[in-house]
Amino acid sequence: MMPERIADEAILRAVDDGFARQVAFLQDLVRFPSQRGEEHPAQSFMAAAYEADGYAVDMWRVDVDEIRDLPGFSPVAVSYDDAFNVVATHTPRNATGRSLILNGHIDVVPTGPLDRWVRDPYDPVIEDGWMHGRGAGDMKAGLSACLYALSALRSLGYQPAANVYLQSVVEEECTGNGALACLQRGYRADAAFIPEPLEPRLMRAQVGPIWFRVEVDGDPQHASGAFSAGANAIEKAFVIIQALKQLEIVWNARKVDDRHFHDHPHPIRFNLGKIEGGEWTSSVPARCVFEMRVATYPGQRLEDARAELEACIADAARADPFLANRPPKMTYNGFMAEGYVLEGADEMEAVLRRSHTAVWGEPLTEHVTSATTDARFFGLYADTPAIVYGPICRMPHGYDEAVDLDSVRKVTQTIALFIADWCGLEPIEAKP
Repeated sequence: MMPERIADEAILRAVDDGFARQVAFLQDLVRFPSQRGEEHPAQSFMAAAYEADGYAVDMWRVDVDEIRDLPGFSPVAVSYDDAFNVVATHTPRNATGRSLILNGHIDVVPTGPLDRWVRDPYDPVIEDGWMHGRGAGDMKAGLSACLYALSALRSLGYQPAANVYLQSVVEEECTGNGALACLQRGYRADAAFIPEPLEPRLMRAQVGPIWFRVEVDGDPQHASGAFSAGANAIEKAFVIIQALKQLEIVWNARKVDDRHFHDHPHPIRFNLGKIEGGEWTSSVPARCVFEMRVATYPGQRLEDARAELEACIADAARADPFLANRPPKMTYNGFMAEGYVLEGADEMEAVLRRSHTAVWGEPLTEHVTSATTDARFFGLYADTPAIVYGPICRMPHGYDEAVDLDSVRKVTQTIALFIADWCGLEPIEAKP
């Protein structure tokens, strides 16, 4: 039996009819401060929403021991006691279409100093068509779009004619281990769709970030004798940091050899994300610890990247009279991710192009990003093409993050059309 079709216009109207409820749902979700280690209440909220719509819900604690040896695993030094994934499953009456994973992450990054925000980051105010709040764009709007795209189809009396898995995962912002745990648990489909807020464009390629930590020892003395004795750990840390920033220049120069990033102004970013050192203003600091995020090109071997990073740090230390005898300690403590290129997905891309054009009235464009997404897990380790396409977000990871609600509405419409085309549709109730 061939899957049924309904008019695009009916699907678009159904999304519009439910959009006020979707906005209210998104506001409720943004109110949860779901930073790393604090995701559980928000995940319980997602599980309840999925159950209310009649899906079979699987909520489980991520077990690091079950994924530690899998390709794509990122090293961790934090507890997973409260790290729960949620997957909702739609099962059709008769599977005649292609299956689909709709993936999104529940975790958000820290807010920074609250007094720098114009509005409370967890009070999602709507102003001039934008919803403000931490995670409003990155990426709780995408989670709402997946759920309400399906709800729109159901409101018309139809459901996908294939298995659909709604995934709300943890850890996207620091490891991706939440998405990896979904693969380990056996969730597979013919395609994956991730509505990250990288705008309503097709993401062709993404870099692969690596996180690491460097501990630098000093020789503490009274500040008055710092020029004749002692070694300042903070200043010595910057010997290493400056060497790494020079390596950043070298890696960016290699973009000329990359077919996807050769036109990108600065694809490889070495971000000094955290630094702390010293205990007393009048003491020469005894220790400095910094953490850095770097990135690799698609196809670049992680072993080779690590070897270059480690050699850079070792060479800089050997060239310093003090550090030569007290070399810094380097550890990996988060992302250990490969880059990803969307390839071999012509049918999936064609469906997205048709759906996008029907909603936006213009052709779909594509881009590359110097960030990462969970798409890599599906594409690299599960032989599943993964599309990244989502709403317009302002200041992700920054102060006063906000998402453009009209783009959320249109992305939801696009996803609904995509589901109808990719999965096919069947009546919710069997015809007599």
